[in-house]
This record gives sequence, structure tokens and C-alpha cells, in this order.
Amino acid sequence: MTDISTVIPVVAAALIDEQGRVCRQQRRLTAMHGGLWEFPGGKVEQLESPESALFREIEEELGVRLDSRALVCTAFASDPALPPMPRAPHVILLYTCRRWQGEVRCLDGEQIAWVWPAELANLAMPPLDYPLARRLVELLGAGAI
Repeated sequence: MTDISTVIPVVAAALIDEQGRVCRQQRRLTAMHGGLWEFPGGKVEQLESPESALFREIEEELGVRLDSRALVCTAFASDPALPPMPRAPHVILLYTCRRWQGEVRCLDGEQIAWVWPAELANLAMPPLDYPLARRLVELLGAGAI
């Protein structure tokens, strides 16, 4: 019998500033995918909604409070096949947000950067961030978000 792992839900945010730049976070060098650039966020805990998890993760990682009225679920990405053990398959929900309270700071990663959408593809990213970045650029270019 094949072992089917439980999918791990993950949430991430594309914070977009007034100039249209996207906030990216460089993962800690000691973490899996260390040094790569990601959309900040993290795992959804048991009994937590995706939105609640996103609010918690962004406050922990960037020190800001997202405006719930400005939150838009924008894209998702999932592992195309079961990844090698011991990693379980992941599904990432990407939200965009253009309004928040506080000043964005790097509290959890190596550094943060504000990147123009056209530059997103030039960053080294974890595998599931590539389709999210492509979709974000498509939607921003179309004026959809």
C-alpha cells in the first residue's frame, strides 16, 4: 500500500507598496531552501484559518498588521508529485495586500527587498514560488489586482 502523506497548507503574502513593488524575504541560510527569496508567510496551524495564519505569520516575520479588507487570495501552487521523504507535499495560497499597519521589517529571514514585478523572475526562489511569481506578474500586468 502506498503511503499518502497529508498535504501541508501554507500561506504567503505578496505585499505591494504604493510604487507597485513586491516585498520578498530571503530565507535564513540555515533553513531548507536557505538563502532563496520567498513570499513571506508560513504553515497554517491546526484549527487556524488561512487568513488567521497569514495575519500571524506576517506579524511574526515582518512586524506589520495586514488590513483584512485589502487581502486578496491571488494564486496557489502545489507539489506536482509527492516530494522525497521526509518532506510532505505542500500547497501554498498566495494573497496580495496593498495596505498594512506598521513599517515592514525583517524579523525572521536574512533580509527583505522591495522588487519590481518584472524583476521577480531574476530571483532564486524555492520551487513553489516560481509559479506564484509568474501568476502575480500576469495579474499585475493585467491590472487585475
